[in-house]
Amino acid sequence: MNPAEDYILNQPERYRSILLHVQVIIEHTIPEAELKYKWRIPCYYVGKRPICYLNASHKNEFVDIAFWHSSYITKHTEYLVSENRKVVKSLRYKTLEAINDTVLISILKQVAQNIK
Repeated sequence: MNPAEDYILNQPERYRSILLHVQVIIEHTIPEAELKYKWRIPCYYVGKRPICYLNASHKNEFVDIAFWHSSYITKHTEYLVSENRKVVKSLRYKTLEAINDTVLISILKQVAQNIK
């Protein structure tokens, strides 16, 4: 098992369920995406280009799916949080039920088609 998978599996249940669900959606939507472990968090790359990173914020009680190439995202921008970040924008989920698969898949496809 790689460190990125360890990160996900070693989270408390609440975060682990969200991270596992997001992992499945990312890997199904972008089959060529590779899960790596950078900056002590799981990151998805296509080749050498970063797609997103996953961060479980225990302090703020959410899971952040952050996109480096947020300028390519033109649909569903109302769901994105920038919070004092210039380039990176993210989807934040506090519960598994809060995840809107349609929105997540759409955003992943927008980013993936623009970085290839």
